[in-house]
Amino acid sequence: MTDPGYFEQLYADSDDPWQLAERHYEQRKYDLTLAALPRVRYGRAFEPGCSIGVLTRLLAGHCDELVATDPVAKALESAQATVDAPHVAFGRGRVPDDWPDGSFDLIVLSELLYYLSAPERLEVRAAAVRSLAPHGHLVLVHWRHPFEVATCTGDQAHAEMRVGDDLVAVVEHVETDFRLDVLAHA
Repeated sequence: MTDPGYFEQLYADSDDPWQLAERHYEQRKYDLTLAALPRVRYGRAFEPGCSIGVLTRLLAGHCDELVATDPVAKALESAQATVDAPHVAFGRGRVPDDWPDGSFDLIVLSELLYYLSAPERLEVRAAAVRSLAPHGHLVLVHWRHPFEVATCTGDQAHAEMRVGDDLVAVVEHVETDFRLDVLAHA
């Protein structure tokens, strides 16, 4: 896994280290993510690695309950300030170690998997399959290019999540810079 201190330093240096609230790339990716959701409304959702809450705020409009986590306290503080909704519960934690209990109709893994080691990605996959409700959706959205602290590319992470016959793709969207997959139980 990428050293947790790396993320702490990023948020110490900037309130929005990836310019999530400003960059066209991010806004367009969020729009496509929401458009790819097979349902308009979900009962219970989970978004680990929520960062400053830009996507969290958008997802909140589609969920009755949303659990959003991040390992960085400063990021969570920003997310809580960004998302003023009583049905959104924030918590400090990192996957796979701090996967919440219960089942989810929607799990969103966005720009997260390539920061984990290969064994951690397998644990996340197992936790997602185990906690995904029978008619739920697992959303994967990742940058496709290698970068210094990444343990793999987004393409590799998505391929690992799609191994086996227990999940099937219901949406596949691939662009030069990112890929978006929505998976469901087979």
